[in-house]
Amino acid sequence: MNSRTTLSRPGIIAAVAVTMLMALVVGTLVFLGQQSSAVASPPVTREELTEADGVVREEEALSVFDETPAVSNLDPALLEAVRAAAVAAEQDGVPMHVNSGWRSAAYQQVLQQDAVEEYGSAEEAARWVATPENSEHVSGDAVDLGPLPAQDWLAQRGAEFGLCQIYANERWHFELRPAAVANGCPMMYDNPTSDPRTQR
Repeated sequence: MNSRTTLSRPGIIAAVAVTMLMALVVGTLVFLGQQSSAVASPPVTREELTEADGVVREEEALSVFDETPAVSNLDPALLEAVRAAAVAAEQDGVPMHVNSGWRSAAYQQVLQQDAVEEYGSAEEAARWVATPENSEHVSGDAVDLGPLPAQDWLAQRGAEFGLCQIYANERWHFELRPAAVANGCPMMYDNPTSDPRTQR
């Protein structure tokens, strides 16, 4: 007598159906798990941001020689130019400090949200604040310098160091343009919306 149990055709069909159903359920759960992990975490608030995000508190005047992330995470060539310019400006009796430098994407997102609230629309906010994906601050390629006498000094002598004001409406925003040392700074964009880099 054969001790193996044999299933009838309906039993085999039922077993296959149960197996397929279980595979479908497991596959769906795995897929949903992947989707939930791919969803971005909720946006941070201004209160959650720290110095590690590149935050510079309004009451601070960061030296261009500070080692905080807002300064030390700038592109090395930009930072070298800023520090050289600051030394020369100091010799002319003009102090220079960093108002904002490198920023985390989270910090840039908060600034963008604040701008939308302040200016009433994303379109108007874009004239002042780039998205995290397009911001030269997030990549470490832009620095906001102050105070006003330093901005005036840079308007006159920044090209000697390759430092150029990029936007006509942001006298504090400087980026490195090495060719400016020989050729002067390029024409400024009216504001970030006219900069092709913000359209990428």
